Parts: sequence; C-alpha cells; structure tokens
Amino acid sequence: MANPTGPVLVVDFGAQYAQLIARRVREAQVYSEVVPHTSDVDDLLAKDPAAIVLSGGPSSVYEDGAPGIDPAVFSAGVPVFGMCYGFQLMARALGGTVENTGGREFGRTELNVTGDGGVLHGGLPAHHPVWMSHNDGVTKAPEGATVTATSPGADVAGFEDTERRYAGVQYHPEVAHSPHGQEVLRRFLHNIAGIRPKWTTTSIVDEQIATIREQVGDGSAICGLSGGVDSAVAAALVQRAIGDRLTCVFVDHGLLRAGERAQVERDFVAATGVNLVTVDARQRFLDALAGVGDPEEKRKIIGREFIRVFEQAERDLKAQGDYRFLVQGTLYPDVVESGGGSGTSNIKSHHNVGGLPEDLQFELVEPLRLLFKDEVRRVGLELGLPETIVHRQPFPGPGLGIRIIGEVTADRLETLRAADAIAREELTAAGLDRDIWQCPVVLLADVRSVGVQGDGRTYGHPVVLRPVSSEDAMTADWTRLPYDVLERISTRITNEVAEVNRVALDVTSKPPGTIEWE
Repeated sequence: MANPTGPVLVVDFGAQYAQLIARRVREAQVYSEVVPHTSDVDDLLAKDPAAIVLSGGPSSVYEDGAPGIDPAVFSAGVPVFGMCYGFQLMARALGGTVENTGGREFGRTELNVTGDGGVLHGGLPAHHPVWMSHNDGVTKAPEGATVTATSPGADVAGFEDTERRYAGVQYHPEVAHSPHGQEVLRRFLHNIAGIRPKWTTTSIVDEQIATIREQVGDGSAICGLSGGVDSAVAAALVQRAIGDRLTCVFVDHGLLRAGERAQVERDFVAATGVNLVTVDARQRFLDALAGVGDPEEKRKIIGREFIRVFEQAERDLKAQGDYRFLVQGTLYPDVVESGGGSGTSNIKSHHNVGGLPEDLQFELVEPLRLLFKDEVRRVGLELGLPETIVHRQPFPGPGLGIRIIGEVTADRLETLRAADAIAREELTAAGLDRDIWQCPVVLLADVRSVGVQGDGRTYGHPVVLRPVSSEDAMTADWTRLPYDVLERISTRITNEVAEVNRVALDVTSKPPGTIEWE
C-alpha cells in the first residue's frame, strides 16, 4: 500500500492547471505538493510520495527537448496517474504507443466508456463530456493495462493497471468542464493508490498549532495584520497556539475601504481575543502621496511608508519584550510561484502593502504556507472567525491608492469609499458575494465626464466596476452580473455620490487585462 504519510506529488510539465490539480487532490482529502518536472527522481522518492500525478503540458512527447520523466519512477512501487501530456509520457515509458494521428481534440469532447469502465470510469455515464487539449494521442495502451475510455480523437482516452497501480486519462479531469473528473481522480487516489483521506480542516488546524508551538517555544511573535483573510487566519492560528504572546500590528494608512478598521478592531479582536496595536498613519500617507499620479511611484511610496511605520511599531514592541518571530500570511501559491516548496520562503513582496525589509531581525512563522486560499477560508471558519472576515474579497496591499487613477487626495478617497461601499452593499443584498472573486471600483480621478443631473449640466468623475470571477487570480473572467443589480449600483452611486455622474463596466478578461487597473 502507499505510504500514508507522504504527499501526492504533482509533477508540473508546464501545465496552466498544475496548481489546480494539487487543489483537486486536496479536495479528495489527500495532501499534495507541486514539484517541477526538472526534479531529480531521487529527490521525488525521498519525499516518500503516496502517489505521483503527471500533469498536462504544451509540448509534444516527440519534440526535441520536450520535458520527460525518469523511467525509474515507474519501477519504484509508487502509484502514478497521468493527465493529458503526462498520460502520454506514462504510456510511452511503459511500452505503449503515442502517435500524431491527426485526430487532435481541443475543448469539450464526448468520452466513451469502454467495457465495464474499470475502477476509473465504472458506473459513470457511458457517454459524457470531458475537456481535451491534445494533438498526439495514445493508440496502444501499455502491456497489462486495461483501456477504460475512448474519444473521437483518441483510441485510448483512459487506461488503468490496478495491479501495478498505474492509471491515466487523456483529458483534464481537474477542470470544471469535465463534470466527472473529480470522481475519477478520487477513485485513483482512494481505490487504486490506496491513500486514506486524512487531509481535513480539523487535521490542518491541529497540525499547524503543534508546529507553531514547536517553532516558537516560549517566545513572542508579531503579526502585521492587514484585515484580509490571509493575515487574519494566520494570526488566529498563532494566537490559538501561543495565546497572548502574539501581538498584532494594524497600520491604518487611510487607503482602506469603508468600515475596515472597525471590522478589524471590533470583529477580529472579539473572535480571537488577540492583542492588537493600531497605528494611525493616515495623514502621513496622504502627505507622502501628495502630487503623485504615476501608479508605480504610488506603489513604491505606499510600500516605503508602510515599512517605516511597521519598523517603528516593531521597535516599540521590542522595547517591551523579546519578539523574535514574525507571522506572515504566505500561501502555497506564493511558495510555488517563487520557486519554493520546501524550507523557508522569502517574505512575499506584496503582503501588507509592498513587503517588509529582509534585514528585519525575525524568524518567520508561516502557518499557511501549505494552504490554498479556499483551504485558508475553511480554516478561518474552523477557528471561529466571522464570515465578514473569512469571505472578504481580496484587497490589494496598496488599497484604494491604486484604484484612484491620478493623485490620491482625501476628497478622492472619500468619493471612492462611498462608491465602493454602495457596490459591495448591493452585491451582498443580491446574494452574489460568493459568485465573484472581487469587484474593484475604480475612480477615474483625472477624467471629467459630462452629465445632466437636476436639469443642470455636470462635469463629474466616472467610476468603473470591475467584477471578476477567478479561483486563484492567475487568470480571471469578468462576472456576468444581472442587469438589475448593475442598474441599482449605478443608480445609487450617481444619486448618492455627488462627485460621480457616470458608471462604466469593465468586461476585460485576464489576460489580457489585469484585475486591478494600476
């Protein structure tokens, strides 16, 4: 049987969905990690993997320099599952045949279950949709493997060898466009690989609390609390582990949305009992941003000022006690994207407005570094944090400073806060909070729009609504909000926010656009 303590390793062959695969494995209550395809086989096996998943990728197995996998992986006794490109690599390595048949498939494709469907496809509809993306195809399965599915462009769209614990599919089971894909992946993990489902929210909390206590010992820690879900959950975990030896520092830079300071000072403290120090630096940031309209310069100024304010707070705390540890809300995607995955990571550059200086004399505590955003939210609920914090929309560190196109002033911040509050209120009233990733409201402060209000001609500012749907913010699509909700938002903003006379809708996906305008 598979080693129940080792992770499932997702070998990334350049797939756009590698992190999504890891998340899907975790949804089957099995811990997973993403590793690059350049990893040495000895390094992979040193992790005692419960199984190895070979991701898709853009290459052809026949291309010169195409990424490969050491055949030793298949003789190590570790269960292996291949998807798309990884499926073809596995088939070829095990003695099957991969050819460019001209029967390429991209997008929605009908899968045909063959025979009894085996473990992977047994009991599923005989014909059901899957998401394909391939030119080459497996035309002959490896010796000893049973073909469980075909498609119009793939003679072998799925096979399994339960004795050697190998299986794979030509399609992408990890995407929502393959409606039975999660069940297929679950069957491999639980039924073919024999992995027990133990990765649960409760187990995550218990393991992290034990890890924090071991790392911190009888020391004290500081957490830069932004009000966002990541820092809030990280702080709640550490507070659960070490109690009042954690102090949170909340810097009010004046670039927050309406009610956010009160939410942190009231709701978070009430839920956790954490020690909180609030630094009011609103005027300092406004003074530093005066006359600056360039977005990159604004980011640099906000980051610089935040560092200075935090450093002073850190010095004040250290004068009162021995604070050797700094809590960071680093998530697993941050670790993967920075080339990490083991050991300590760099302080993430975008956390709490522009990052913290590397010469701060702290040892990092990163209780979320193994978790994806959805797992962080579940942990937050497990810890008793209020829904208003756990399901808060992502908000950039520089705050409203990068949602004002032009110079940041007190008046412009109040205008944007009012418009943003209305948009959030109406989305909540319509029950759409969970349907969108976030909905930035952008104030075009350097643009004047002609309008008619109260039988008079006006020259107000336009605001832009940017509702987007995403799973990880790496890619995003604009959210198709109901017209009546858009109408209410527009009507209220133009009626209630005197400086705004026009509301526009941004319908750009990412790519080519970014979620934020600056």
